[in-house]
Amino acid sequence: MRQHGYVEGQNVAIVSRFGTGDPASLVGKVEEVTQAKPALIVARGTAVRALRAERQLPGTTFMSLEVAAKRVDLLKQAVPKLRNLIALSNLDHPGEPAERQATAAAATALGMMMTPVLFTGARELDTALAAVRGARGDAMIVFPEGVTMGNRVKVAQFAAEQRLPTMFGWSEYCEAGGLMSYGANQREAYVHLATYADRVLRGSKPADLPIERPTRFELVLNLKTARALAVQIPQTLALAAARVIE
Repeated sequence: MRQHGYVEGQNVAIVSRFGTGDPASLVGKVEEVTQAKPALIVARGTAVRALRAERQLPGTTFMSLEVAAKRVDLLKQAVPKLRNLIALSNLDHPGEPAERQATAAAATALGMMMTPVLFTGARELDTALAAVRGARGDAMIVFPEGVTMGNRVKVAQFAAEQRLPTMFGWSEYCEAGGLMSYGANQREAYVHLATYADRVLRGSKPADLPIERPTRFELVLNLKTARALAVQIPQTLALAAARVIE
């Protein structure tokens, strides 16, 4: 925002409110923010559900739904013997039902079954991981959202202990020890979000603005994790990777 001429405390006030990840806990936060009559509200994940009563909500997207099949395909290339794919999914995230459906369809097309392990918010994550252990999958895909992002080290360590290859949506999960990630570059997306916010603050009507899509997707591989899991990453994947963590 500073690059667009906004300096907090001088010509803009940025007010942050955080909930527990439960949509109900965010409703009160939304009320606090709207009472201040803000020029713009930026929300993500479960907070979007809490804002559904609001109008004129333009937005940006990480296109997780559109790349769901690609993630399954890349994981299958890394783990050719993959037959049972576990999908760890947070029911509190509004976009994940569609992601689960797209992932299941991609798994079926590749001759696999998908076993969903569902949880609701951070309070159920440990129970969900125990269910993953009992599901005896060959690999796990974790949809990108706030709870698993905040607990990415725990999830990655769990997968390592279970010798379970993993696919994530954002590179930060790989940096925490996950095997693979494929998705939009988060930093670039948020930098672009600032441009979007600037357009609204300068008078563009939110209803007239299109949904902005990321322009670059990146495959990230953690070769240290691959060696620990005895996963042989094909050279084609290694060459296609935007970044390889040694």
